[in-house]
Amino acid sequence: MTGAVPTAAQQSTVPLVGGSTGGLPEPVAAQGLPRSIRIVEVGPRDGLQNEKKRIPAAVKLEFIERLGAAGLRTIEATSFVNPRWVPQLADAAEVFPAITRRPGVHYPVLVPNARGLDGALAAGATEIAVFASATDTFAERNLAATLDGQFDMFAPVVERAVAEGLTVRGYLSMCYGDPWEGRVPVEQVVATGRRLLELGCAELSLGDTIGVGTAGQVTALLEAFGAAGVPTSRIAAHFHDTYGQALANTVAALRCGVRTVDASAGGLGGCPFARSATGNLATEDLVWMLTGLGIEHGVDLLSLVDTSVWMAGQLGRPAPSAVVRALSGLASPEDTASPEDTATR
Repeated sequence: MTGAVPTAAQQSTVPLVGGSTGGLPEPVAAQGLPRSIRIVEVGPRDGLQNEKKRIPAAVKLEFIERLGAAGLRTIEATSFVNPRWVPQLADAAEVFPAITRRPGVHYPVLVPNARGLDGALAAGATEIAVFASATDTFAERNLAATLDGQFDMFAPVVERAVAEGLTVRGYLSMCYGDPWEGRVPVEQVVATGRRLLELGCAELSLGDTIGVGTAGQVTALLEAFGAAGVPTSRIAAHFHDTYGQALANTVAALRCGVRTVDASAGGLGGCPFARSATGNLATEDLVWMLTGLGIEHGVDLLSLVDTSVWMAGQLGRPAPSAVVRALSGLASPEDTASPEDTATR
């Protein structure tokens, strides 16, 4: 192939290694898996929160716009958190109101406390998330609270948000292992997760914050939630790929009935309060797998790859995603420009 590299929109007839065309795998449906799932894109919040280099608000807004254009329908936009905790998201009050809303797209935000809820409401948010820990040590380091004491912080936030008509999601971290405490008892995770739901959270996202979980653990935990009366319709999966297990763990969750999966474009992300928490499950890797399994997801993979290549240029380093690396040669030329070249666009 000679001349300019085609954009994603021009690639429908580009043959790739392995017999696929247009940058997509051949769909082969498997029994026991759902026909469709919902992807919660966490790149603008979870993906960027740990970046040391300040990312301008205009870049964050373009990132969110590109993700929506790629077909993602739930995009976690930012966090109304104390800027001393997460300096990268100090511009939440500037970014969130400036988002160009796409019909049918949801833009939830993370809210750590009552002050954060005030900021989210003032900015016009209609969906929020709170972030809890399944272990004492991480609750202390992340929230300056105990395992039980953290609920004293969340209860009034969730109660007020629900009264204001907001939808609330609950994140639960360290569900499969804690870097300080080691193994986390399943019954402890279930009890903490149920408390979040009982507070008024509509959905519970179970996080493998440091990426140590395995498919067997995922199955055992989801079965324990089911035995405790929590249906998988209220549970989402959130995996990190520290040990390369995120996709295997996702399949295990899908087989257990989970239909919502969190992912981050390009595989960006990590928790600023846990050193061993490396990148999230890459949205592109997830979409490639789902497409190959014949599971509907609504995302244009090549457009998403273009977006992650562009963001990698803004950050000055390659995207961690394996699928982005494999397909980035087909990204549009403007998306491979250096940060200096794109700074004035």
